[in-house]
Amino acid sequence: MIAAAACAAVGTLGVDRVSAADQAADRAAVVQKGVEFLKSRQDASGAWSASVSPAITALVVHAMLQNGVSPQDPAVQRAVKYLEGFQQEDGGYYAPESKVKNYETAVMVLALTDLNADGKYDAAIKKADALVRGLQWDEGEGKERDDPFYGGAGYGGHSRPDLSNTSFMLDALKAAGADEDDPAIQKALVFVSRTQNLESQYNTTPFSAKVNDGGFYYTPAAGGTSQAGPTENGGLRSYGSMTYAGLKSMIYAGVDENDPRVKAAINWLKSHYTLEENPNMGQTGVYYYFNTFAKALDAVGEEVFVSADGTEHRWKDELVAELAKRQKPDGSWINEAERWYESDPNLATAYSLLALSYAD
Repeated sequence: MIAAAACAAVGTLGVDRVSAADQAADRAAVVQKGVEFLKSRQDASGAWSASVSPAITALVVHAMLQNGVSPQDPAVQRAVKYLEGFQQEDGGYYAPESKVKNYETAVMVLALTDLNADGKYDAAIKKADALVRGLQWDEGEGKERDDPFYGGAGYGGHSRPDLSNTSFMLDALKAAGADEDDPAIQKALVFVSRTQNLESQYNTTPFSAKVNDGGFYYTPAAGGTSQAGPTENGGLRSYGSMTYAGLKSMIYAGVDENDPRVKAAINWLKSHYTLEENPNMGQTGVYYYFNTFAKALDAVGEEVFVSADGTEHRWKDELVAELAKRQKPDGSWINEAERWYESDPNLATAYSLLALSYAD
């Protein structure tokens, strides 16, 4: 756990506390409305947003199951039947001619592991895991450790790697049983470290010293990109969703609280703690942000996060309250900032429910 760097002990003073019973009741009510909305939106094929990607259906299934919906629920069963039709000969789950098969397959692995209590999907998970591993940039693609592509994963094929897709890859590897010493996870750590604005022995890219604030951005590969934009000196601006994704990825790779990368990431997050927006991105990608926020702080393993001004945040209570405030009367969530499909209520609702699954 990263308690020493990130959190303070929970005391009787300094934190606005919601009783455990009240918090659980509030969360359950918000979740139930979200689940009911999604069930009402499932189409005749068993899918959600079928015209976009089967990954949205897989995310919905994962979100439902993580919030206690039974695998035998009729909506889940219809969705699983739909998703099984996307299994390819190489073991992946993706649409024909897909350009995002790493993303689609990684999300499907999360849903399959949720469904696999009886071992029914052991073989399918193993094959999908092999595909995801094969899409990682490493020596097999002629990339050595000093290359900025090394260890990362992109959307599909061998597209340019980025932290978001690498984070999904790590989620899938971990769900399929990989531990922190797994070679694929350690290779991914090389890439993840290079997406941090921190000059160190782990990051000697041209971008590392230009911002040097400890936050994370999208990718150092192919000339480098931050979705939050460049800085005046040619650096790549850090932003919230990627910094939580970077922290979570380092935890999965066994990096502890004494490591300078973790300390720097925690300090950035302390200085930018908020649930009102995706820091340095405004409302763009805010539901994806809620998901990475919750997954990362759950991986940290403490109930209270202390921001730079000394405020103690009972982050689970705050997350439930924020998502309850944003939930529409029909139970959905939707982002008026359309980028990355968050204007699709199926996707925004899936992200919200996944975030809430870490707030129990």
